[in-house]
Amino acid sequence: MHKRFTRTALVALVVTSALIAAPLADGSAAQAAGVPVGNIGKFKQNYLESFSTAAAANGPFAKTYANSWQPYPDGMGNGQYWSGSQISATGGMMDIALSGTRGAAGTFGTKNGAWSFVGGKFTVRARAVGGDTNGAAFILWPTSNNWTEGEIDYPEANYETSPMLHQHSMIAGKEDTATSVSTRVSWRDWHTYSVEWIPGKSVRYLLDDRVIATVTKDVPKTPHRYMFQTGNWGKAGHLYIDWITTYTYQP
Repeated sequence: MHKRFTRTALVALVVTSALIAAPLADGSAAQAAGVPVGNIGKFKQNYLESFSTAAAANGPFAKTYANSWQPYPDGMGNGQYWSGSQISATGGMMDIALSGTRGAAGTFGTKNGAWSFVGGKFTVRARAVGGDTNGAAFILWPTSNNWTEGEIDYPEANYETSPMLHQHSMIAGKEDTATSVSTRVSWRDWHTYSVEWIPGKSVRYLLDDRVIATVTKDVPKTPHRYMFQTGNWGKAGHLYIDWITTYTYQP
């Protein structure tokens, strides 16, 4: 899979979800240093990583976080992705170096448990510094790699623009169209982005624990993985991930 978050028409495609400003209404979670701990209703927490152990790039990060992060092999994507050299942990954050020549990509979770989400909640707290004309995509992608099974992107956009959500069509031949909504915030500030996916029924998108969109069409119902990609172009900078957590869906 190869994301196209550099497309100029990021305002995209087919906008059918209205923005709404409302607090998260169902469930609650205890907070430990700002990181959610515990189940939220039918969403059962199965993964939490806050990158508290410092680890350098080029080997130590991959070893330290082997049960949390499954990177693309270095050189994948015709030489685009080099997670080994670009990713470290420092200051309690995952630090993705944006060099303009090497991108990074991979899947969050354990080696055995990262590939089988059928529904769930997925939350990341992130910000970017620099990296103009580059961008990132946090993605729920079919484990089968069959695009017609649905793709959910949030947040996704170039770093000099506002992060967006894109929920792609599941109609064969029309997968590159999507329901798309802007967050109207900046990558330059810390924000928390959440996806709440109920298989075959709905996907809710939250920004800082407030619902900004609910989509009820093109809702996946097969196993997906939660991952991100950033490109190998643009200006130098950093994508920082403060913490990330996932939940299974148990109706």
